[in-house]
Amino acid sequence: MKKLLFLLLALSFLHVTPLPRPQFGIVIHGGAGTILKKNMTEEREAKYREKLGEVLKKGHQMLADGEKALDVVEQCIWLLEDSPLFNAGRGAVFTHEGRNELDASIMDGTTQMAGAVAGVTTVKHPISAARAVMEQSPHVMLAREGAEEFAELNGLEMVDPAYFATDRRKKSLKRAIDRESKQGDEGSVFPSEEDDYKFGTVGVAVLDQYGHLAAGTSTGGMTNKRWARIGDSPVIGAGTYANDATCAISCTGHGEYFIRYAVAHDIHARMAYKGESLDKAAKAVVHQTLQDAGGTGGVIGIDRKGNVTMQFNTAGMYRGYYRDGDVAPVVGIYGE
Repeated sequence: MKKLLFLLLALSFLHVTPLPRPQFGIVIHGGAGTILKKNMTEEREAKYREKLGEVLKKGHQMLADGEKALDVVEQCIWLLEDSPLFNAGRGAVFTHEGRNELDASIMDGTTQMAGAVAGVTTVKHPISAARAVMEQSPHVMLAREGAEEFAELNGLEMVDPAYFATDRRKKSLKRAIDRESKQGDEGSVFPSEEDDYKFGTVGVAVLDQYGHLAAGTSTGGMTNKRWARIGDSPVIGAGTYANDATCAISCTGHGEYFIRYAVAHDIHARMAYKGESLDKAAKAVVHQTLQDAGGTGGVIGIDRKGNVTMQFNTAGMYRGYYRDGDVAPVVGIYGE
């Protein structure tokens, strides 16, 4: 009896430290490239900042409510795909033939399951088609008519191709074709700086309350692209990667280089094999590996501890993050 009383008394003096609440966070991008303040009106800049902030607040609230990483990635990319400000979904750039061909991918950091679609023209939200490929098929990537048929069979919202078209993107295509004709540079897909050109891709990387990571990327590709060109956005390991052991990454840039150097996976690999921090790994890949090879663009990422990175070697990148404990979302556009 005395021993029991002593034990109870001793326990009453113990201070039991509660387990720390998992930190969560979201980081996003809306494209990188020649984004200069001198080419931006105050009104247009305000619209970009407002939309980026809206997406970050939406994602932060979902995470605070206990939503899972994949759901947050998908829903936040929906908002970006619905906005004509970005080259993804509605507002996507045109191919040489005057079509909007859309690519997207998504990856689950817990299971390494992934899905992607390429060259779709009638799927309202390509990111959802990518997720359907991941969850409802044995495949990783589907393309063009096959991807559209699969999306429709899985009950995704389909639209007339005209839904994606905007006057702004039509004008960009006309300028590119006119310049191509004058220069005799048939087959070039690169608009000039006067087009306020950016490698327009949108992406989201998330850490949820349960310690799980996920990432997704969606794009309309390059203005004036030909021959069913596909960039890095739907390529797992190039434009998108997620692994709970390290990080979640989404990329935007000259896709051919991101594919050649497996940029998204390389950041993960440097963390996993060399023990580098997320930011150190991202800086090395973007400012050394990629830049030395002549590739331009940027990456956003978040690691399993909630650290974020937003690295780019271009004049600007639409970007932002919002983590547990932050007073407000942080949004950036230029090289500040």
